[in-house]
Amino acid sequence: MSDTPLLEVDGLTRRYGARIGCADVSFRLWPGEVLAVVGESGSGKTTLLNTVAQRLAPSEGVVRYLMRDGTVRDLATLGEAERRFLARTDWGFVHQHPADGLRMNVSAGGNVGERLMAVGARNYGEIRATAIDWLGRVEIAADRIDDGPRTFSGGMRQRLQIARNLVTHPRLVFMDEPTGGLDVSVQARLLDLLRRLVAETGLAAIIVTHDLAVARLLSTRMMVMKSGRVVEDGLTDRVLDDPQHAYTQLLVSSIL
Repeated sequence: MSDTPLLEVDGLTRRYGARIGCADVSFRLWPGEVLAVVGESGSGKTTLLNTVAQRLAPSEGVVRYLMRDGTVRDLATLGEAERRFLARTDWGFVHQHPADGLRMNVSAGGNVGERLMAVGARNYGEIRATAIDWLGRVEIAADRIDDGPRTFSGGMRQRLQIARNLVTHPRLVFMDEPTGGLDVSVQARLLDLLRRLVAETGLAAIIVTHDLAVARLLSTRMMVMKSGRVVEDGLTDRVLDDPQHAYTQLLVSSIL
């Protein structure tokens, strides 16, 4: 465990005019830690994720990140080029709908290869070999490398999106309902895959989900959001087995 958090969020607020998306959210994320953000639709969890990931500008608050050179940077001070490079290399973002995170007119191998080229890879043979390796890791057959995502099932597209994000060995991955919209058997396979990859790579992750079973399987710590605010947080098992806030109790009881 590092002595310095990978990510520090202090007083983060995002407003949409008079409406609050998320309000006064603070937390620390450590290297290798998986944080689940849970709550009903409209609770503010996706707004929080997108604001932390710099896809939305915060109205108030600070997000700091431990860069690979050991410096801690306020992300608001990064230039646009620095921000884009960070998003392409040291971070990943797994969308609920894979089409939002894939180049649908590019082959499976090309989708993975683009991320490698973003970190300087130029040798075609090495890029292709690495793409084949990562397709195998996410249970996509090597002979599908030249096929486009449009020919893949929903579960295969999601696995391809995961490979595209993890091939550059990011230290932080944001996941927005990564199992949403998939049938139960596909969800189970994807959860097993995600849990294995997180363990193997040691990456940190923030996972937004309304599914408490997904949160229990994947996360070590949990934040519960209601009306844009965090109402409870703690170790995942503790929050789910002994919820303290009435809203958390209601969420937990609704799945029993």
